[in-house]
Amino acid sequence: MVITLPSENGSRASYRLVGQPAEPRIGAQFSRIAYAAAHVVADPFAMTDPWSRPVIDWDKTMAFRHHLWRLGFRIAEAMDTSQRGMGFDWTSAKELIRRSIAEARTAKGADLASGAGTDHLAPAAAKTLADVIHAYEEQFAFIEGEGGKAIMMASRALAAAARGPGDYAHVYDRLLSQASGKVILHWLGDMFDPALKGYWGSQDFEPALDTVVAIIDRHAHKIEGIEISLLDADKELALRDRLPEGVIMFTGDDFNYPELIAGDGKRHSHALLGIFDAIAPVASAALAKLAENDRAGYDALMGPTVPLSRKIFEAPTEYYKAGIVFMAWLNGHQDHFAMVGGMQSARGIGHYADVFRLADQAGLLADPDLAVARMKALCAVAGV
Repeated sequence: MVITLPSENGSRASYRLVGQPAEPRIGAQFSRIAYAAAHVVADPFAMTDPWSRPVIDWDKTMAFRHHLWRLGFRIAEAMDTSQRGMGFDWTSAKELIRRSIAEARTAKGADLASGAGTDHLAPAAAKTLADVIHAYEEQFAFIEGEGGKAIMMASRALAAAARGPGDYAHVYDRLLSQASGKVILHWLGDMFDPALKGYWGSQDFEPALDTVVAIIDRHAHKIEGIEISLLDADKELALRDRLPEGVIMFTGDDFNYPELIAGDGKRHSHALLGIFDAIAPVASAALAKLAENDRAGYDALMGPTVPLSRKIFEAPTEYYKAGIVFMAWLNGHQDHFAMVGGMQSARGIGHYADVFRLADQAGLLADPDLAVARMKALCAVAGV
């Protein structure tokens, strides 16, 4: 099967598909905890004002969560992959969390954790640390009130209000001490959100590492684990080596996840990844191979997904959500390529063409005929 795609310098080139669609591993068992941070499906017919008023297709959004659960994943709900802080507000997130927790109760073995942040508090409105704490408390209370587990998301408001490491310690000590269950912490780098630059009170990694490790040490009994998304394997290893017994490392490194998950024979990372949304069929099969101690099989499956992930998460990294939803559209999980906030416009047609090629090469076009038809339609809109 051949398709004409844009290439460098505005030219066009024929591309012949080479991939073999992956066989999904329904009900796969993993030796790693694997959270997929899931996207939301917009309703383009109801979004009369897509830049400011998100409207969600709840049936398609919940169907996608069942797709991930069937493949063995847990879900990290209402995280940045769902466009928190980029068009998807707390009011919508509450409805998403409520629906997802209810859906999880209907699916055998389904599990999830939900993002608790401060996104209903504008950073400029955070005059004091108490303002930040109250905003976090509101979101924690909602999630815990629904019977859910909280992921304590990095906060733009805290980054704006804090004056040093002690302020971060104060806020995290307060929230962790009063959480009703174990919490997952979330260290999101400024490549994902420029407003988080200097998080933990320093723009340098080592002092920030010391601050977060001290918080974890004080509250290890209340922390399930920490996700780190800095796109730097060495920094993840530095944190992983300092975690106390019983606290899990969740890789959020969408560039280096295969080797971090596999580990070195002594230590390994679990996973909380946005790319799992897009590569779920292959990642599920690979993780099942790893659980069977088939490292070669794991590498053979997971390795080809890395170029795709690096393309989707290329700078400006914060726009990676467009590639995630593009993959869902190519694979028939939704009938359109429209996003909350019109974010599909954040990437150009050349980027989408590269994602298409790499997805094919990784075995991630579930129905090549459908994917080609949809890619041709997108190219036609772009004048290709």
